[in-house]
Amino acid sequence: MTKTNLAGIGVFLLVVFVAVPMMIAVSGRWDFYYTLTSVALLSIGSAGVWLTFYIGRINIGQGAYALMGGYVSAVLMTKVGVSFWLTLPLAGLFCAVISVAIGLPILRLRGVYFAMITLVLTEVTRLTALALPVTNGAKGITSIPLPGALTVFGVPLIPDFATIENPKLAFYLLAVTLMVLTYAALWRIVNSRLGHLCRSLQQNEELASSIGVNTAHLRLLAYAISSFFGGIAGAVFVAISQSIYPSSFVVTDSVNFMLYCFVGGLGFVMGPMLGTFLLYFGWDLLSVAREYQLLIYSAAMIALMLVLPNGVLSLFDRREGPK
Repeated sequence: MTKTNLAGIGVFLLVVFVAVPMMIAVSGRWDFYYTLTSVALLSIGSAGVWLTFYIGRINIGQGAYALMGGYVSAVLMTKVGVSFWLTLPLAGLFCAVISVAIGLPILRLRGVYFAMITLVLTEVTRLTALALPVTNGAKGITSIPLPGALTVFGVPLIPDFATIENPKLAFYLLAVTLMVLTYAALWRIVNSRLGHLCRSLQQNEELASSIGVNTAHLRLLAYAISSFFGGIAGAVFVAISQSIYPSSFVVTDSVNFMLYCFVGGLGFVMGPMLGTFLLYFGWDLLSVAREYQLLIYSAAMIALMLVLPNGVLSLFDRREGPK
């Protein structure tokens, strides 16, 4: 990693952890915290989708894993009494295990075949949530408690969110911290031997298999990590809204997770994060167009993909390979 990259990372961390809270405090617009928290969590989910693109698969089912993760966290907190901080990794692990079971048969498929099956997953998950007694069907799960205190060996690390004067700031810091850790992990995966092997799947699976690469294992591992990120994002969304319903994540959300990756740039690790930011705020800005909002948004998306097929980040770096 170059000094320029380190300097850029340092500036980014200062902006999200120091500058943004200071500007919001000065402006008094506390509602911005919820917006930025949503962007951070959506970027975590889209990071997982990007990883499946990295192995040459189009994933349009991340909303399913966000919904699964949300329900796992909600059920454990409300019906079992498990701490939110423990449900967070458990939600991710549950989604990873389910993704392995689902991925075993479908990851053999490529292109539109895999994409269409993943597109169905979100609707299947929604219908399952409607049918299962533990999820309360259409009524959903409400009155979910705020995250309690987090202590390690008796040392308090995070206070009870219910006792914090401004829980919106606490959720923002939580979401941004998870986002930073997610993209740090994603960057490390891509720039490791595992990442190089995964990239070989994107280029030519038959060639990779012929030189001894366990392609089936790599596909499952990448898909499991992708789903883990989705489950984590869903669990935090539930903690913020303190409720979850079968319609909390729908097919549209899964499609958006994919679009974030396209807009930011599939060849860049930070692409999903930038794409999430641009599309989320772009949609809000177009609200002034009222009934023409969707039309203008769709036209802008098509134009952007035609002009910048490699994403917005390709404007700043023409080198090949993930950055």
